[in-house]
Amino acid sequence: MAGASAKTAVVYFSATGTTEKMAKAAAAEIGADVLEIQPIHKYTKADLNWRDKKSLTTIECNDPKSRPAIANKIDISGYDTVIVCYPIWWAYAPKIVYTFVESQKWAGKKMIALCTSGGGGLGRSGSDLAKFANGVDYKGGKDFTRAKAGDIKNYVEGLLN
Repeated sequence: MAGASAKTAVVYFSATGTTEKMAKAAAAEIGADVLEIQPIHKYTKADLNWRDKKSLTTIECNDPKSRPAIANKIDISGYDTVIVCYPIWWAYAPKIVYTFVESQKWAGKKMIALCTSGGGGLGRSGSDLAKFANGVDYKGGKDFTRAKAGDIKNYVEGLLN
């Protein structure tokens, strides 16, 4: 990738397993470490019901200040590049991904956003997350819902080279 000493982490949040599968396949193809954002509150099927205006995810997505708690400690200090993977909820990254981004020191690091979606695509979610990552060098992002890991590797290498 971008130099023999460059270290890359794939950090992902997945409520249903779709994003987890994509993130782990991408990490294996790229040769990156995998770190999972684990919520304190595991999202249930009812929580994920986007048609219910009272579901947890609808409430979180409609509250710009919502920052759900993360159960595990994630440390990106040893990485040069962090690939953040998440599903698209209501055209944005889930609020727990904002919790992660805001909890890290990004100065001197590169960020790439990869998402899975039901058809909405990445939209502005990656650049929006980057606004909350002080000092990050945001390289870009893309929806890889139905892509092969090799396609992700080629995309990432294209952004970093």
